[in-house]
Amino acid sequence: MAVLPGARAGSIRQPVGEPRRDRAPARAVGAACGFGLRRAGGGASRARVRLLTAVSAAVIPGLYPAAFARADGESPAGAPAPPDPVPAPFDPAKGIGPDGRMMRIGLPADLPNPDRWRYIPEGRILPGSLLERFLVTSFATPVVYYDSEVGFGGGLAITDIDFRSQRRQEFAGIRVGYTTEGQQSYTINWRRWIHQRDLPAGGVIQEERSHLQVSAGYEKSLTLRFFGLGPDTKEDDETSYSDAEARLGARVHLSFPDPGGDWIVSTGARVERHNLGHGWVSGVPDTLDSHPAIFEAGDRYWGGWLGGALRYDTRDSPHNPYGGWTAGVTAEAPLLQSGLGPGAVLTVDGSAVLAVPGLFHGGGEPGEENPPTDTVAAGAFLAATAGDMPFWALPALGGTDTLRGYLGHRWTGRAAWHAAAEYRFWWLPRGFALTDTIRFERFGAAFFYDLGTVADTVPDLVGAKVHDSYGVSLRVSLERKAVFRFDVGFSDEGVVYSGAYGLSF
Repeated sequence: MAVLPGARAGSIRQPVGEPRRDRAPARAVGAACGFGLRRAGGGASRARVRLLTAVSAAVIPGLYPAAFARADGESPAGAPAPPDPVPAPFDPAKGIGPDGRMMRIGLPADLPNPDRWRYIPEGRILPGSLLERFLVTSFATPVVYYDSEVGFGGGLAITDIDFRSQRRQEFAGIRVGYTTEGQQSYTINWRRWIHQRDLPAGGVIQEERSHLQVSAGYEKSLTLRFFGLGPDTKEDDETSYSDAEARLGARVHLSFPDPGGDWIVSTGARVERHNLGHGWVSGVPDTLDSHPAIFEAGDRYWGGWLGGALRYDTRDSPHNPYGGWTAGVTAEAPLLQSGLGPGAVLTVDGSAVLAVPGLFHGGGEPGEENPPTDTVAAGAFLAATAGDMPFWALPALGGTDTLRGYLGHRWTGRAAWHAAAEYRFWWLPRGFALTDTIRFERFGAAFFYDLGTVADTVPDLVGAKVHDSYGVSLRVSLERKAVFRFDVGFSDEGVVYSGAYGLSF
C-alpha cells in the first residue's frame, strides 16, 4: 500500500540552536489563561514555574502545530532524516525462467506441510490497477451474441487473481450481462486466502486450502429448463421457465490440525430469493402449465441456508492436483424457507488423481515448482434429499460439471449419483509470452467420460436407467490456480458446448 509523504511532526523539545522559536505561542497561551510566564523571583514560587512549564509543554504543540512542526527531512536532533525507500522497479522475470518455468526455493523452516504451499514469484505479482495488470493477474472476456429467445446480448466476465493488489492474497470474479429481452446477470465472487507469507528473496507462498469467500448477485434467467423428475424423462418432456434470483452468502474453509493439513472443515450461510415466471424457450410449454404444483412450491421463494463439509484430502492441490485422493461429506440445508418445511441435501463424494508419463513432454525438471504433468483422474458423488426442497435445488445432472453432453438440469431427482474419468495432458507444456509481462503458461486438453442417474430415493438408484456422455476439453493454464476449459460433450441427444473456470472435479 502506498504511503503519502507529508510533513513530519516534530517533538515538543526545542531543537538545539533555536532557543526562541516557541516563546510567542507560549506567551499567548499564558495570557489567555490569566497569567504570564516570568522568571522565578519577586515572591513567585519555583514550583509554580515548573507546573506552568509542564502545562505549556503539553498544551502548546496541540494548539499551535505549525509553530512546532519541523521541516520535512529534519530529524529530532536536527540531522537530515533518511529518505523514504524507493520501490524497486517491477521485474517480470524475477523468479521465472525465460521459458516460463519456476524453480522451487527454500521455504521457512517453521512452515507446516511445506508441500501444500504454492510459491508465487515476484514476477507474477505485477503492481498497478486492474488495467495495468491485464492478462497477468486480471483477465476480461467480453461477450456479444444474438439468440432468438433472449435477443441481442452483451456482457463482460472479469477474473482478478490479485484483487485490490493484495500480493495475490485475494481473488474476485465479476460478471455483468444484459440482453434486449431483459435477461440479466450481475454477480461477484470474492475469496481471500488466510495463510500467506512474503519471502525475503521476493515472492510469496500461499496455503491453498484455508480461505474465506463471499458471493453476491442478481440474475434473471429467461430460458431455464425442467424436464420433470426421474431418470426416464424424454427429450420431448422439456419445459421452460424464468427465474429472477438474488443471493448473498459467505463461507470459510479451514485446514487442520495445521495450515495445509489433510483435514478440511468448512461452514457457511446464504440467503436466496427466487421469483419464477414465464419461460422464453420457443416451441416448448411453460413449466407452470406442465408441472403446476412443483412450480408453485418453488415460486416467490426466500430461504436461509446453512451448509457444512468435512473432508480428508491428500492431494497436492485442490485446484489442479497432480496426485493424491480426497473423500468428504457435505450438507446444504434450507432451515428457513417460505411455504416449505426444513430440508437438506447430503452429498458424499471422492476423487483420485495419478500422474502418468507425459505425452508431449518429459515432465519438467527436478525441483520445478509447477512442472507440466499429465494425469488420469476419477471422481464420483452420491447425493440424497431429506425434507422439503424446491425443484430447482434438487440434485440434478447435466451442464458444465456433470453429464457434459446434455443440457443443464437435464435430469432431476431427490437422489442422484455421478461418476467421471478424465485423461488430462499438456500438448504445449511451456506456452509462450505475448509481452514481457503477459504469458500463457501452457495449453492442454482432456478426454472425459461421464455417467450417472437420478431417482426418488437412494435405493431406487440401483435399478434406474444410467445415462452417459463423453467428449474433449481444451484447456489454457495461466498458472496452476488459473485453468480455463472449453468442453465439447457428446450424447444421444446431440452436442453441447460449455466453458468454465477451473476443473469439474
